[in-house]
Amino acid sequence: MSRMQVELREAQLDDALFLVELWGDSLRRADTREQVADLEPIIKEAAESTELAILIAEYDGQVAGAVYLRIATLSPLNLEPTLQMFSLTVSQGFRRKGVGHALLDAAVAFAERAGVSLVATAAASGSRDGNRFLARVGFGPQAMWRVALVHTVRARLTPLLPASQRRPASRTSLVLAARRSMRRAQAEV
Repeated sequence: MSRMQVELREAQLDDALFLVELWGDSLRRADTREQVADLEPIIKEAAESTELAILIAEYDGQVAGAVYLRIATLSPLNLEPTLQMFSLTVSQGFRRKGVGHALLDAAVAFAERAGVSLVATAAASGSRDGNRFLARVGFGPQAMWRVALVHTVRARLTPLLPASQRRPASRTSLVLAARRSMRRAQAEV
């Protein structure tokens, strides 16, 4: 049995729906139509830029994976030129067929052409296979990126402050709290 060849190409507007299906967990929460509309200008910008690329992998003529590449700095504080690699993803049915390897190889070539010596990426914390793949090819942990909703952080920060430093609740919050108390009192009767 011969191994199929993985073909790589730059993303086109026609690929937006595939990218929404592939990268759904990485995109903003919206319906598919809005996510496609979000990706279209990103695809156009990548096609026109020398510092951006969205690569599509095809395996036996079928779209199988993709990666978003961006030349930037390592961070806003560390100005080392870096290839930032986002959402290196291979569709479920095409894993362990060289698709991820081909995308990563193309990313490294992109960095080399740009004269960049660092490649940075992230994998979902729950993606055991993704994290193992990246570790196997030389990526080490640099930081743990954490994300939370603003109201969640506010709700957890406030009780930790001394009472004298707490922000007063908004009038709406006080009204809603009073209504809840009244409902509870009526339910007990």
